[in-house]
Amino acid sequence: MDPVQGTLDELGTPLSDVTFVVFDLETTGGSPADHMITEIGAVKVRAGEVVGEFSTLVDPGGPIPPFISVLTGITDAMVVAAPRIESVLPAFLEFIRGTTLVAHNASFDTRFVKAACAAHGYPPPANPVVDTVDLARRVLTRDETPNAKLATLARFFRSPTDPCHRALQDARATVHVLHGLIERAGSFQVNTLEELKSFVRAPTPEQQRKRHLADSVPHSPGVYLFEDERGEVLYIGKSTNLRNRVRSYFTASETRPRIREMIGIAERVRHIVCTTALEAEVRELRLIGGAKPRYNRRSRFPEKVVWLKLTDEPFPRLSIVRELKDDGAAYLGPFSSSRSADDARIALHEAVPLRQCTQPISLRTQRAACVLYEMGRCGAPCEGKESRLDYALHAQAARRAMTLDASAVFSAVSARMERLSVEQRYEEASIDRDRLAAFVRAAARMQRLTAITRIPQLVAASPAFDGGWDIHVVRYGRLSAAGVMPRGAHPVPYVQSLVATAENVIPGPGPVHAASAEETECILRWLESPGVRLVEVEGEWSLPAHGAARHKARIDLAYRGLDQGR
Repeated sequence: MDPVQGTLDELGTPLSDVTFVVFDLETTGGSPADHMITEIGAVKVRAGEVVGEFSTLVDPGGPIPPFISVLTGITDAMVVAAPRIESVLPAFLEFIRGTTLVAHNASFDTRFVKAACAAHGYPPPANPVVDTVDLARRVLTRDETPNAKLATLARFFRSPTDPCHRALQDARATVHVLHGLIERAGSFQVNTLEELKSFVRAPTPEQQRKRHLADSVPHSPGVYLFEDERGEVLYIGKSTNLRNRVRSYFTASETRPRIREMIGIAERVRHIVCTTALEAEVRELRLIGGAKPRYNRRSRFPEKVVWLKLTDEPFPRLSIVRELKDDGAAYLGPFSSSRSADDARIALHEAVPLRQCTQPISLRTQRAACVLYEMGRCGAPCEGKESRLDYALHAQAARRAMTLDASAVFSAVSARMERLSVEQRYEEASIDRDRLAAFVRAAARMQRLTAITRIPQLVAASPAFDGGWDIHVVRYGRLSAAGVMPRGAHPVPYVQSLVATAENVIPGPGPVHAASAEETECILRWLESPGVRLVEVEGEWSLPAHGAARHKARIDLAYRGLDQGR
């Protein structure tokens, strides 16, 4: 048989012949169902050269949330004379026609483009799409870059353009990241667009070679542990179906560089079958905290969290501490770092004029007041200008903000942010935004945790897949027992037996005293899931009527786009 010469089409499109449009959007929030585009920036490149740019502000048709203005620097005044999306969209679709689209976290931007097309009668773009996040995770190791955020990659590839949450600026930075990633991909013999798209999802030879490690893992809920040849635990995870989850590590769907690196070292997978999915989640956290596997990024050091403490002394102050004590003080946290705890402290100081000095103050010793007194941010109890009773009102307000109602802090910091935004001091406003977020999120978290950790015993049940019930006993926020009641069985004997054999928990000091905050939050998520029924509650389970959760919802909405790694 004579050999058949392949056509040029079969060889694929060389990357040097591909026209890419690298684009970025700024929006009023994270969901195209509820938010609108405020800016479009795009750069057209071919063979490493820029051949065109597209940039415009877009009138979203409504006010831009203050938090978003702080993040992007785009204000209502800037977009009031800008075109609406229905005027911009045809020009943008023409600009990208016949090209390959590139974006950082592409699913975010393409969702908004598709939603705009659907709203105004245009078919969604059928362009090929390359996501620089996925490509970075494929060609870079965790030793090179700790994450795949645009700012991190721009620094790594020495982009002359710094991303700043403005569309054209971020698109230009992404161009340099794309070129750096394509150069890296070339070392993997990726030379065409088709090879680039398949390369991102292709499993590595090590993943293919080690698929047999999943053969002995059962289809049950539980915890799995990847170990090296010496038995050292490399990575710990959990799943409702151990076999399916472990097998996924050896397929194209697993693209995380650090996990692919881990698979290259792993020689066995050990598993622990659990009674329920919640038990598996809790056991995973406890095992990670004990073994501290090097390839687990979260939950490895629960003992390193810090707390913000309103001290119990004649003139209380806010102090960052690592240890909880049963001393009557108010605590806020836990925080993952002293920096985030200090952010929350500064936000609280904006609303309440507590002293910020660290020296003890008594009624008999006095010293000269600091500059905070002159600025009106402290009543100078150190100099005797503020009595203990008057100062106690500030301490009471701080305690209330930490434990019951964060409105005073939210209002004070928001007002300062608005003043800074009007003065176009966006960088300072963004710092205040992060400080407010640190306080509100910690207060909401603390209120949720405290509500359940003060309950001596709580028993709850949720429907199981086979018609039975998953039953859990929780004591002081710690999972003490887990069991499954078969379908049709009488619940009383099962509950009584589970309670009788549950772990005995002795409460310790502080608001979170019997388990890690992460474990208690796992339990709370399960309790709040659909179908869960309370069987028994000792004491009272309630949240403050004016708690921080309502403010947290607004903050989380504003941060959604940022938290998606844009």
